[in-house]
Amino acid sequence: MANNKSSKKRVEIAERNRLENKSYKSAMRTLMKRCFSACTAYSQEPGDTAKENAQTSINEAFSKIDKAVKRGVVHRNTGAHQKSRLSAALKQAIEPAANI
Repeated sequence: MANNKSSKKRVEIAERNRLENKSYKSAMRTLMKRCFSACTAYSQEPGDTAKENAQTSINEAFSKIDKAVKRGVVHRNTGAHQKSRLSAALKQAIEPAANI
């Protein structure tokens, strides 16, 4: 347990930051799942609205990932890896639909 005023304050700050980081990571994961589901929906049933939904979801996910990297919630290589996964999923969803 913290013994003096400054160490107690550091414990409180660390807890506050942990909760903020947790919310960023959770939102990032949610947007990524939403993007993956939009990509699978588009690959199963291609259409303009499905393509638009996939594109907007990937833009939102990219934005949240970039903000998380900027704040130091995730490492920049992790952010780049996640963005690469999303781009690959969207590309895989779009290419077979374009060949039909």
